[in-house]
Amino acid sequence: QVQVAESGGGSVQAGASLRLSCLALGNIYGDNCVGWFRQAPGKEREGVAAAYFAGTGTSYADSVKGRFTISRDTTKNMVHLQMNSLKPEDTGMYYCAADLRRRGLGCRLDRAAYSDWGQGTQVTVSS
Repeated sequence: QVQVAESGGGSVQAGASLRLSCLALGNIYGDNCVGWFRQAPGKEREGVAAAYFAGTGTSYADSVKGRFTISRDTTKNMVHLQMNSLKPEDTGMYYCAADLRRRGLGCRLDRAAYSDWGQGTQVTVSS
């Protein structure tokens, strides 16, 4: 099991940047995936970005490609989501999650693949 906790959300104007952080503590391996998901009010939770906890390989939703970057600092057990050029449609609760059931098989943006979830951090982008 892994404990996951997000931080770094906030309220910003369109065009601004935010950096979210995810602390993952517990039995997580370098080839486990960590993903960022978001959920807007009344909408399904959707995958935003995912990466191996250590090593290369990332996945991004089309809606955030070129604007969001997922990165890790394994020395601190952290996975970050740098969000640039934010849009009002990026508003939502952002969750970090770990996929502990699969190792080294590619990081998907399918929420069903992820077993351990944080409580979320709110991101609000106003126009």
